[in-house]
Amino acid sequence: MKLTQLAFAAAIACAFPAHAATDLIITNGKVATMTKEGAFAQALAIKDGKIEAVGTNAQILKLKSPNTQVIDAAGKTVIPGLNDSHLHIIREGLNYNAELRWDGVTSLKKALQMLKEQAARTPDGEWVKVVGGWNEYQFEEKRLPTLEEINEVVPDKPVFLLYLYGLGFLNQKGIATLGYDANTKFKDGVVELGADGKPTGKLIAKPNAAILYGTLAKTNVLSRDQQLNSTQQYYTELNRLGLTSAIDAGGGGQAYPDDYAVSLELAKNGKLTVRTSYYLFAQKPGKELEDYQRWLTQTKPDKNDHLFYANGYNTEGGGENLVWSAADFENFLEPRPDMPSHMESELEPVLRLLIKNRWPFRIHATYDESIDRDLAVIEKVNKDTPLNGLRWFFDHAETISDKQLARVKALGGGIAVQNRMYFQGELYRKQYGEQTRQMPPIKKMLEMKIPVGLGTDGTRVSSYGPWPSIYWAVSGKTAGGLQVWQQKDVLSRYQALKLMTQGSAWMSGEEKLKGTLAKGQCADLVILPEDYFTMNVEKIKNLESSLTIVNGKVVYAAPEYQQYAPARLDVLPDWSPVKYYGGYQNK
Repeated sequence: MKLTQLAFAAAIACAFPAHAATDLIITNGKVATMTKEGAFAQALAIKDGKIEAVGTNAQILKLKSPNTQVIDAAGKTVIPGLNDSHLHIIREGLNYNAELRWDGVTSLKKALQMLKEQAARTPDGEWVKVVGGWNEYQFEEKRLPTLEEINEVVPDKPVFLLYLYGLGFLNQKGIATLGYDANTKFKDGVVELGADGKPTGKLIAKPNAAILYGTLAKTNVLSRDQQLNSTQQYYTELNRLGLTSAIDAGGGGQAYPDDYAVSLELAKNGKLTVRTSYYLFAQKPGKELEDYQRWLTQTKPDKNDHLFYANGYNTEGGGENLVWSAADFENFLEPRPDMPSHMESELEPVLRLLIKNRWPFRIHATYDESIDRDLAVIEKVNKDTPLNGLRWFFDHAETISDKQLARVKALGGGIAVQNRMYFQGELYRKQYGEQTRQMPPIKKMLEMKIPVGLGTDGTRVSSYGPWPSIYWAVSGKTAGGLQVWQQKDVLSRYQALKLMTQGSAWMSGEEKLKGTLAKGQCADLVILPEDYFTMNVEKIKNLESSLTIVNGKVVYAAPEYQQYAPARLDVLPDWSPVKYYGGYQNK
């Protein structure tokens, strides 16, 4: 355990004296301890936010006292809480209540009906927004909505739809609201014009998503009170899906410290129910070094601001965007971008600063061509400013080569992988042909004993739903059912779950604290409605939680455990899509 964590734990112990008895016991479960493959127990006990013991019903019930709460798992599978190694959780918290989510919707007809219904209840002056997490292959129609369809279902409210890294769709009301015309220009994107010389409503990224995110930034934002509510609603939504930890990768338009004020306030009041570690993402091209120099005076790695949870809301390090010139955003509607020649001269001083000050870092890299250049800079800096065990890793790494993996291992690095190919496998095939090698090469990473964490890259491209990521890992299929991995490359269910529990914990230096259900581990766990280890593989993508526990407390309960459910907040504003549809559509 890190010194800061020990100090925090000691402070909590002084403020809240240790209980003399066990707080909570789970009985009659199929408890996947995840300490090794095939290791299952029947019951577990929790005390002071930690796992106290794991064993049989008889063994664990000996720890029961008059004040111990006992929950009967009724034969259900119990797993460690899921941990997303790459999620934009803080940014999405600020926006969740304002977004209509198409995540998991299985037909375009239903998606357009949701759009129409939401527009009818949205007040004048507000936008109707669908901001990522979907693609056309999840729909039974296997196609995108047309501009004509969007305008037909919503003629009178501004609409913005974000599609992956590649496209945006505005209805005519949206075009008028923004004032886009034939003279509207973006450096890295195209406002499509029709035969009449006027914008059609289609926005095309070429190749990066600046035109899409720049347009999104011009739409309405929630008020501060609504953002507080939105963040709590989003964290509860993640609890519903079995998530108990997440590592925030920063994001464009997520400036520190201003855009962290809402989550910080909730953390200090003990109201965040997903343990959150966050990396700081440089915001201004050409000014990245200044960002990090300033942030070094404002925070530090492992600084925890959560009132009740050790490791509850922590600064972690720098990235995923260290410098904009190193970004190689994957947009498979366009050819691979080349990073500019000045990338190295910008990346090197940022790396030197972070390594010298012992700040962990993560770096976005999709393509092997980009990774090769990134590694050359890291290797150069390491010669005179040694990493010496400092935690660092690449994000994404879909086409990383075996030789590059060997270089990552030599430098003590890891890889955070996501199910972006679940959403874009078909598009990759159209652009580059059939995959002849696993992308990302997870099996090779594991064979080489490189630390690997599994995640989603939710919410603007991939969905934030963790189970489609696990499904992709154990099936090798896309959302549309395309088999993109060879059968030899798919992971076992144990391997996939381990990557989204203990594997992801490595990315925040917590692999010894959480990810298994064993004595002394954080009491973060999930009771599932079906047995993940034996159920039909096609159903895995639609899993959710029956009961979610964080730090030994129930944070979410489905109807069968309703007696344990914490009180739910009303959704703000009253017209929010979340109030009517919720989030991920896994019903």
